[in-house]
Formats: sequence, C-alpha cells, structure tokens
Amino acid sequence: MSEKQEMKTDAKLSTDATDAPAQMEPLMVSKTDASEIPMGNSSGEEGAPTGFVDKMIAQHCSSNPEFFQQAFKFAMCFCGLQLSYLTWGIMQELIMTREFNPTDTAPDGRFPSAAFVVFSNRFLAVLVAMIAVRIKHGAVFSNNKAPLIAFTPCALSNTMSSWSQYASLKWVSFPVQTVFKSSKIIPVMIMGKMLKGTSYPWGQYVEALFITLGVAVFSVASKSSDSDTATEFWGVLFLLLYISFDSFTSQWQDRVYTKYGRENVDPYQMMLGVNSSAICITIAGLIISGDFPKVYDFFLANPNCLWFNVVTAITSASGQLCIFYTIKEFGPIVFTIIMTTRQMISITISAVLFGHEITAVALLGALLVFSVLFYQIRRKYYARQAKKQAAPNLAQK
Repeated sequence: MSEKQEMKTDAKLSTDATDAPAQMEPLMVSKTDASEIPMGNSSGEEGAPTGFVDKMIAQHCSSNPEFFQQAFKFAMCFCGLQLSYLTWGIMQELIMTREFNPTDTAPDGRFPSAAFVVFSNRFLAVLVAMIAVRIKHGAVFSNNKAPLIAFTPCALSNTMSSWSQYASLKWVSFPVQTVFKSSKIIPVMIMGKMLKGTSYPWGQYVEALFITLGVAVFSVASKSSDSDTATEFWGVLFLLLYISFDSFTSQWQDRVYTKYGRENVDPYQMMLGVNSSAICITIAGLIISGDFPKVYDFFLANPNCLWFNVVTAITSASGQLCIFYTIKEFGPIVFTIIMTTRQMISITISAVLFGHEITAVALLGALLVFSVLFYQIRRKYYARQAKKQAAPNLAQK
C-alpha cells in the first residue's frame, strides 16, 4: 500500500473510530467540522472577546487572554463531560443492579424494564434537540433537508443497542461492560466494509486484536466464581448485541451525512432525527410488552427509582450537548482523550461504590485496552498533522 493510499484509509477510519467514545454514550454522534488544533481559537474575530466570561478574562489576564479563554473553555468541557457521564454511569448501574422494594410485577425488586430507561433518555433528548434546532435554524422540522425516515434504521439500532447495554447490567458488572464496549472497533470495521466499502490498513486489525484480547482477559479475570458462567453468558450476549447494533448506528449516520450533505445535516438535526424515530420505537415496544403498568407500579413503591431515571435522562442530554461543544471547540482528538479518561475513572468509581473486585490480571487486561486506545489517539493526531502539512503542498502543485 502506497503512502498516499495509507493516509486515505487512515483518514476514513479516523472518521469511524474517532467517534467511538461518543458511541458508548446514550446517543451516537458524528463529529462536526472542527479545528483539529487542541487549543485553537474558535471565537469570531481573532482576539475579540465575546461573552461575559471572555470579557472578564480579557480584563484580568491582559498578558495572554486567548490562552486563558481557551483554558477556561477546556476546563468547562472536561468537567461537563466527566460530570455528565460519570453520573450517568452510576445512575444506570443503580437502576439496573440495585434491589428495590419488590412489587407484584417485580418480585425480585429489580427494575422491570430496560426499555423504559431508554425511553426516558430519548424523551428528554427530543425536547433538547427541538429547542437547539429551533434556535439555530428558526424551525424544528421545516428546514431539515433529510426526512425523518432517513434516520429510522439508525434509530432502531440505537434503541436496541441502548436496551442491550442496560439489560447486560443484570448479568455483568459495570467495569466489565465498560471495558467490553471498547472492543467494538472490530464490528465498526466490519460494518464500514459492508455498508460503505471502507478498507483498513493491517495495523488497524492488529490494534483491534489487542483490544479484544485485553477485553477477554478483563472479563474472564473479573468473574467471581465458576457458578457465574451461565449468568455471564447472557451478559456477554447482550454486550455482543450492543456493540453490533452500535456499530451499525454510527455507519448509518455517516451514510445520512454523505447522502444529504454534511452542510445540510448538523449534529442537532441528527440528534432530533434519531431521537424522534427512537422514541416512537420505544413507545411501541413498551406498549407491546406491557411494561408501562409494571414501571408505574414500581415507581409507586420506589419513588427514588423515578428520580434515578430523571437524573439519567438529564445527564444523557447534557452529555450530548457537551460532546457537540467539545468537538466544535477542540476537535475529536481532545474529545477522545477526555472520554477515554472518563472510562478509567468510571471503572474506579464503580468498583469503589458497588464493591466490584478487580484482580491484578483484570487490571493488566484493562491496561492493555487503554494503552492501545491512547496509542490510537496519538497515531490519529499525527496522521491529521501530516495531512494538514501535505494539503498546502498539494495546492501549490
């Protein structure tokens, strides 16, 4: 493979794999056009302070106001993403693993419907997306180039991936789930090949192999006893469903961007389109399964569980908005670093709060996974820098 071809395939994978951390969250998003410079100035005119905070910084830090403005924005992005998704992770584990007061329809005291958790997330996300699209485009649906039906396939897969993710927590711990989800680079590559004909260099397959190996070591070493084998089978099955559906979602979203033009479909319209279709799917599923009465009875007996669902929905929506803003201001590389760090922090918090035992062998497996992830971040950063440096030379020719 020539250097030019390798750069081209790496750029394609970068579009797919850079979004991986975002795909681990309630709604998958594709990156917007953004500056790749981690601390680049993204305000209107260079050096012109806009907003109350920028003016205050310019007034008190006159020596280098641009740096402090960007540093403040980065701190807000970092804290916003960490707070949103660390809280979201804790809440989802509380909802799906804690034993509440039993009811007639849930005698074991476990929350009876993973689909309702998905529904609550989608309901608030639709409201937030409608407000964002209305503010940015002046109308909710009339100015959208892509019809809602275009988002239905990825809305269905997004709903199924979220449902599988919540359901898996009945059988596997949150640390196992978090590390396991990192292995979805392989199905992402397979879906990219099937849906878009994307080709990847051999180095990407080696990275995927090491990530999968690390996930396998962490999962096996985290099993507390041989009696867990049967229950962990169902947990792993749900996680396999999660990464399969999730991989399809991101690739289909990219098809929507390609078909209707990235300039015609922004992330907020994507958020609205996916969640509008997804909420119809989840409502239909809840009606068919008869889960609404079960959940209602459960909330009457356990009102604190209702608040857990509310907090999960709020942090899901706030996290999505933080994703959009972080990628817009600092690019996907910085965003990926923040979210990879968040994974490690969430595993630690979950182990402390819920008493999950993580052995030395499991830690080695997790270390292998995150080492490869940070290597990918580094490789993509240098690939983008090389692409930028090559662009002026090609223009001159």
